[in-house]
Amino acid sequence: MDCSEEVQSLSDEASTPIELKKGMSIFLDILRRADKNDDGKLSFDEFKAYFSDGVLSGDELKELFHTIDTHNTENVDTDELCEYFSQHLGEYENVLAALEDLNVSILKAMDKTKKDYQEATHLEQFVTRFLLKETTSQLQSLQSSLECAMETTAEQTRQERQGPVKPEVLPIQWSGRRSNRRLQRNNSLSPNNPLLNLVNSGLYEEDNQWITQINRLQKLIDRLEKKELRLEPVEEEVLESTTKSHILIVQRQLSVLEEDVEEFRLALRQYTESASAQTGCLHVAVQRLANESRFILYEFWEQSNVWKNHLQTNYSKTFQRGNVDFLETPEMMTTMLVPASWWVLNNN
Repeated sequence: MDCSEEVQSLSDEASTPIELKKGMSIFLDILRRADKNDDGKLSFDEFKAYFSDGVLSGDELKELFHTIDTHNTENVDTDELCEYFSQHLGEYENVLAALEDLNVSILKAMDKTKKDYQEATHLEQFVTRFLLKETTSQLQSLQSSLECAMETTAEQTRQERQGPVKPEVLPIQWSGRRSNRRLQRNNSLSPNNPLLNLVNSGLYEEDNQWITQINRLQKLIDRLEKKELRLEPVEEEVLESTTKSHILIVQRQLSVLEEDVEEFRLALRQYTESASAQTGCLHVAVQRLANESRFILYEFWEQSNVWKNHLQTNYSKTFQRGNVDFLETPEMMTTMLVPASWWVLNNN
């Protein structure tokens, strides 16, 4: 083999797609979504933003990162991700393989529905709608079981590591603009998916919800700023052991890409409506800074544990995953415990 043939052989080898075992394609999608600067690998910041689960500490995440980074490049690529996780999949190897087949089957069914539904008879259309509904029901049932397992395992680990509660500043998600992957951030949506077309064709009207929320928060702030209002009790406050002595205030700062503001506002509205209906949520409010695409979200929760359970809910995780594409800078979250009596005082 002469020099030119050898170069051509190496070029062909380099361009050959990575061959993955059945079910391992999920890690291609993980890297695609976590890689905020589109360089084909994950830095530690990108790795931490995606894999942080609120349980592992920063040092433990760094140790995991270096364990996966077997090439010692201070970056993690797809080969390294697959190599590490393939050693720990256990029964989930079969689960991921089944999900891969299920994803392909659903996309094929969606494409077929898009082509044939309009020309089908009324009875055939009914059968299609019925099958869609039942498929969704079965998937939601499986999802509920998985979420229950996630919450149980996370709570078990938190209890083992439980320490004193204190105010903290938590980075939630690194974000980045990945316009070329917007349709790929959910494996189940493809450009040909009729459900995606349905979502894109929907019309959403603005209402007074934002103004109402801002006004309610402003009234609360006005009460707190009144000079005659003392934020500390004149006398020592003695609490019964069964009294819920503190509430948790959460502030989330979100800087949104200009071109994504409307889509983000829709996701934010869905999130705030779900959070407001959650047991233990006292109040949710949103402010947008004038002439900026920056939003400040305030949440008031009865207890820290209630808020932690809220973070594990499906609607909360959906909102956080969406922020990976919507946000221009990392989301910052600040939490603070305040006496519950202040809340009662300010709501009388």
